[in-house]
This record gives sequence, structure tokens and C-alpha cells, in this order.
Amino acid sequence: MAEDRRGRLRGGIDLGGTKIQTVVVDDRYTVLGKARAPTPTTGGPPDVAAAMARAMRDAARDAGTETSKLTCVGAGSPGAIDAKAGTVTSARNLPGWHGSYPLGRKLAELLGAPVALGNDVQVATDAEAQLGAGRTYSSMLGVFWGTGVGGGIVLDGRPWLGQGGAGEIGHVVVKVDGAICPCGRRGCMEAYAGRNALERRARELHAKGESTDLFKIAKKRGRERLTSGVWAAALERKDPLATKLVDRAVEMLGAGVASVVNVLDVEVVILGGGLGVRLGQPFADRIAGAMAPHLFHDNRPPPLLVAALGDLGGAIGASLLEPDGE
Repeated sequence: MAEDRRGRLRGGIDLGGTKIQTVVVDDRYTVLGKARAPTPTTGGPPDVAAAMARAMRDAARDAGTETSKLTCVGAGSPGAIDAKAGTVTSARNLPGWHGSYPLGRKLAELLGAPVALGNDVQVATDAEAQLGAGRTYSSMLGVFWGTGVGGGIVLDGRPWLGQGGAGEIGHVVVKVDGAICPCGRRGCMEAYAGRNALERRARELHAKGESTDLFKIAKKRGRERLTSGVWAAALERKDPLATKLVDRAVEMLGAGVASVVNVLDVEVVILGGGLGVRLGQPFADRIAGAMAPHLFHDNRPPPLLVAALGDLGGAIGASLLEPDGE
């Protein structure tokens, strides 16, 4: 069989707020097949699980195999993850996901393979630490700028998970009594920089008469939401509203990320996520500049690099997971 010639094949699923990315990798983590699908905007956890399974089957087909023949399928998800129980709780950027759902068990039933769960941003950070831009460093902070703002931490070469909720840098407060965050609190960095928050603010200001091509670009591309590609295209056109909102996002990212660096004193910061990867090193450099006034040790700022694994980093990172959650 094809998979015998290529060693043990593994699957990885990156569940994001706007897209589901899947891969099949060999035992050297070379990508042999991949697929992408939109994340459902309606329904609930069972609908999201079904979409994840379809995308994983598509990636397996692209690799010339079947999901039932995979050694393991890892899934990186937002929300609170209980890897041993196989549950995801309160994934707020996903439709109808308010309580706990047995995502691991459901995916295993749909795919016919063992499934391991992990936090979406932490697994992407682990992938960069082992295979990508962070592989020459022993400590790093992953900043994943996309639908929300997520973080992952590696200290002394090992992921730091805390009690299961470490790395929530999007909820560092950058303005007391500030804008309402999707988490329900005020002043979080995500309330100013997350793509959901950016879109909400763009719609509010556009309704009040501010000019923008954001929604025209989205319509032309057949998008219901303002994806990273839509924001990038608007910035290329020097769209005034897009420029204003992203400038504010960069300012808040600088303050929030610098505050985390002041606590952890990591060797490197890796910028990933849909917006981070799409906007690239020029915006990484801008965020580094916005960090500078807030860094306590400003004589030795950590380099800020774009994730080397790009859009596939989260899915590749998920493929690193083991079925027992360890």
C-alpha cells in the first residue's frame, strides 16, 4: 500500500474561526496531502465536527489514503481543551459553542482513527519550535493574529501549558474599561486586534458613514466575512478605514506583546495566524516597533519573526499530538 512505502502517516486539523485546514504528513512531517474548508457560521459543535471530518477526508484523499489508515489524527481547536477527556469547552469564536463538547470522540467516530486534541495556538507554536522559525531557540512566544489573538509559550524547549489555559495573550488588558472583547470582558488586546473585532468595528463605522472598500472587496471575492485576504487587499489600496483600524491593531499588539515579553523574557517572538502570515514581515517589523516603547529591557528586544510554516503550521502542529494527550 502507498502508506507502507511512506512510513506511518498522520493527520492534522487546524480549526480556525474562518477556515479548517487539514494535512496528512509522513513520519518526517512532510506534507503529502492537504485540504481547506470554511468553518461553519451556523449550527453548533456537531456541524463543526462534521466539517472537520470532511476536510480531513479530503486531505487523506489528496495523499492517496484513507483516514482509517492514519496512525493518529491531531486536532488543534480554540477553547478550553481537556486532552484526556477529549472535550472542548467555550470555543467562543465558533457557532453555538457555549458548553463542553466531546470533539475527540466524535471525530474518532467519523474518521475511524485515534484522535488527539490540543489548543490550536499552542500546537502551532510547538510546530514552529520544532520545525519552523523557532527551532534554534529554547524559549519563544507565539503570537497568532487572526480571527482572535492567541498565544503559545515554549520555555526551556518545552511547551508551557500552565493549568491548561496558558498563552491567552489576546486577553491581556491594553486599555482599562476599553472596547468589549468577544470574551465579554473589556479592554483586551483581542478587542482591538482580532479579525472579528476589526470587522465588527468596520461595520459600525461604515454604517455611520465612513468610506471603505472592505465590503466591496469581500463581495467581489464571494466572502461573507472580512478575511485576512480582504484586509490585505484593502491595505494595498490604502483604504482609509482599513488603514486606521489596522494601525490601531498594531499599536495594541505592540503594547500587549511587550507586556508578555516583560514577564517571560523569551528569546524570540513568532508571528503567525491568518493576518500575521498574510501581512508578513513588514507588519512584524511594525509590531516590533510598537513594542519598543513598552519593553523594560529595551536594549535587547527579542527578534519578531513570521511563522515559517505559514498557513499549514497549525495543522502540522496538530499532527505532532499523541492520542493520549501527552
